[in-house]
Amino acid sequence: MTNLLALGGLSPMELIIIVGVIVLLFGSQKIPQLMRGVGAGVNEFKKGLKEGAEPDKSAEAAKPAEAAKPAEAAKPVEPEKK
Repeated sequence: MTNLLALGGLSPMELIIIVGVIVLLFGSQKIPQLMRGVGAGVNEFKKGLKEGAEPDKSAEAAKPAEAAKPAEAAKPVEPEKK
C-alpha cells in the first residue's frame, strides 16, 4: 500500500523537517504573504493560458472602431472666419 503523505518520494518526517526549516527561515508571519503571492502568480498564469487559447476578442472589437475613424477624418475642415 502506498503512503498517501509521501509526496515526490518524501516521507512524512522529511516533509515535517522541510516545513520546519521554511518556518525558521521566513517566520510564521511571512508565510501567508508568500502563499498569497504564489496563488496570485498561479492565477495570472492560468488567466494567461486561457487568453492565449481563446481568439483575441479585443482585436475583433477594435476592427469596426478602426473603420469608423477614417470616416470621421474624411470630414472637410471649415476655414476659420475672421
